[in-house]
Amino acid sequence: MESGAGLVTEQPGIGVGTWSWGNRFLWGYEPELHDPTLRATFLRAVALGLRFFDTADSYGTGRLAGRSETLLGAFAAALPEQRRQELTLATKLAPFPWRLGQGGFDRPFAASRERLQGRLDRVQLHWSTARYAPWQEAPLLDGLARLVSDGAVASLGLSNFGPRRLRWAHERLQWQGVRLASLQVQLSLLAPAPIQPGGVAEVCRELGIQLIAYSPFALGLLTEGPASERALPAGPRGSLFRRLRPRIQPLLEEIGRIADRHQATGAQVALNWCRSHGAMPIPGLRTVAQAEDAAAALSWRLSAAESSRLDGLSSGLGASMPANPFSSD
Repeated sequence: MESGAGLVTEQPGIGVGTWSWGNRFLWGYEPELHDPTLRATFLRAVALGLRFFDTADSYGTGRLAGRSETLLGAFAAALPEQRRQELTLATKLAPFPWRLGQGGFDRPFAASRERLQGRLDRVQLHWSTARYAPWQEAPLLDGLARLVSDGAVASLGLSNFGPRRLRWAHERLQWQGVRLASLQVQLSLLAPAPIQPGGVAEVCRELGIQLIAYSPFALGLLTEGPASERALPAGPRGSLFRRLRPRIQPLLEEIGRIADRHQATGAQVALNWCRSHGAMPIPGLRTVAQAEDAAAALSWRLSAAESSRLDGLSSGLGASMPANPFSSD
């Protein structure tokens, strides 16, 4: 790292999150309206060099359960084989209460792989059950490790694990000869806890685990621009915007200044802040323009001074995104 700023010299790439693909509750998804645009977005992202795509078996609301995996699988399957081999398709399996024992994920894993048309490169435990059912977690993790050992999937990751539980999982997997490839957590300028002293970023660096940042735009708050006059989003996002938008103006103003300096956008600043701290952001992309904007962030980086200034504003706001209730300590 560069001295005095915590800036990572070799910065990670940028991936793609697909939570919104199939989600009506927060993102207003409609198949006939959005599927052609999502396909075009996927193709543009791949053409621009984005290679990591993240989904989950719980993405897609109501009767659209699994829709994100289905769309991603279909889009990837239509690629030429050589181009497909360049991608990493990762999914997360939810530890629902009825998924028990070492075989608890066997059927969900098979269903996810089928929706992804057989091309599943990384399986991830979607969240830790340590806060409410710690006895459930170890057998499920062992079952995922077995899938890797048996060659059913190439790599294994975790999501929403805190520092203490991450060390526990890493050690347990080591006993079984399985490498823990990645950890994804909520990380943005409005959710900076993972990079603060004692956070999971330190553990990931120590243990050689890839850190992945989901929600790097804080559900769109960080792409608003200062003093935005845009209408509030519908539904729960609108309530969040109403509460936080007035309180984060100093941060949005600094993001705007940095963006202007680099002839970039606020979204690119938010992505490069994550990258400057060693995390690969996986922004949710729903349009071709968003894919192009995200890929453009790969062409430049924050200076140490810019990253440090954003760090200070982020920690001093007194406003932050709600923590994921399933995250462990």
